[in-house]
Amino acid sequence: MVSPSPERREELLATAAEVFAEQGYKATTVRRIADHAGMLAGSLYYHFDSKESMLEEILRTFLDELWDGYDTVLASGRGPRETLEALVTESFREIDRHRAAVAIYQKESRQLVAQDRFAFLAESQRRFEKAWLSTLERGVGERVFRADLDVRLTYRFVRDTVWVAASWYQPGGQHSPEEIARQYLSMVLEGIALRTRHDVADTESVE
Repeated sequence: MVSPSPERREELLATAAEVFAEQGYKATTVRRIADHAGMLAGSLYYHFDSKESMLEEILRTFLDELWDGYDTVLASGRGPRETLEALVTESFREIDRHRAAVAIYQKESRQLVAQDRFAFLAESQRRFEKAWLSTLERGVGERVFRADLDVRLTYRFVRDTVWVAASWYQPGGQHSPEEIARQYLSMVLEGIALRTRHDVADTESVE
């Protein structure tokens, strides 16, 4: 018997990810995935033993790539602002590569973590929170970020506004993930309001 090719597995996982993201994990059947893949349900079992196996591989692949990127950033010796910028940029790159997997993670992880098979999701969440909070705390300690910054509230804001992009981002669209990250970082780090003439005058008088 000829083993299924890695390329075919990836195609089927990509199809399954899109179906899970669109219709929800519980509502998705193996037959429905097979229909979208243009094959019989029985043929899909030649590649995977269950829809749980497909979901696990989808999420593990996404998180493994995410942490490869994050770990490289965190080990690079960047300052806190540069680390924050790099983490945001890497996050948008992962949304570009794994948009459907990110959407599944956003919608399903709270229910999935209760299952032993998906316990790795909780560990990833803990690592994720630690990476972002430590970066923000380091920025406050080094006076790169404001002293009155509520780091946990800021973490939640950054986390939610970055990853919700999976609900609207389209790979291959008008803007690259790097361009979106630059715009996002500009809003987060610099704000969106122009300074008033009064503010400018006060600054100039101090100088």
